[in-house]
Amino acid sequence: MTFRDSVVLVTGGASGIGRAVCLAFAAGGASVAVADINAAGADAVAGAVTEAGGGGLGVTMDVTSRASVAGGVERVLARWGRIDVLANVAGWDRITPFVDTTEAFWDTVIAINFRGILATCHAVLPHMIERKRGVIVNVASEAGRAGSSGEAVYSGAKGAVIAFSKAIAREVARHGIRVNVVAPGLTDTPLLAAIVAEGNEKLVSAIVKATPLRRLAAPEEVADAVLFLASEKASFVTGQTLSIGGGLTMI
Repeated sequence: MTFRDSVVLVTGGASGIGRAVCLAFAAGGASVAVADINAAGADAVAGAVTEAGGGGLGVTMDVTSRASVAGGVERVLARWGRIDVLANVAGWDRITPFVDTTEAFWDTVIAINFRGILATCHAVLPHMIERKRGVIVNVASEAGRAGSSGEAVYSGAKGAVIAFSKAIAREVARHGIRVNVVAPGLTDTPLLAAIVAEGNEKLVSAIVKATPLRRLAAPEEVADAVLFLASEKASFVTGQTLSIGGGLTMI
């Protein structure tokens, strides 16, 4: 899939799925803005994007801050003048029974996983509408489709991402803009490694055993799904959710 002459903004681009998405777009010839709260990580991936054949730009962005998001988007527009694809990958979670969670935890999970997507879409869509073209791919989770024990707030936030994406897909279709969702299952990322290290190895192992394909997803497999939905090969696809979960859910 080619993305030559395309400008792509990827949130959460410094590691994990976000990094894989950035490098995949770069391999397709895109200019990629790597947005992340980890400035050094974003700059490192931007360098890798350039080496892979794309144009890379590291953008320090905290998706929980509308001002930070707006500033990051303006930096991308100042560099390239447009954003053709927005890939919202930034996310965060910890395994905790809901009754043991705190309001501060709720706020953090919702701010990163849902409000961050509201902020980026709100900042980018006016520019796409003006140009009468654009693609948004939001990364949710299988947890948002079927629920996940120990991830009640995360499941709710990711479910909200799916519903929100369907709604804006309807609103902006007349402007030539498509909006879709990728819902990964357990993926081999630093975030999952941190969750396992906190004493959740048995839970993760049980989920893998319950997955028909009996393994974790690779970040690159999720990235391939993002690229498909962003590409012209999916030109008549909007408002859809594509699960990359090895068959864990089939709904």
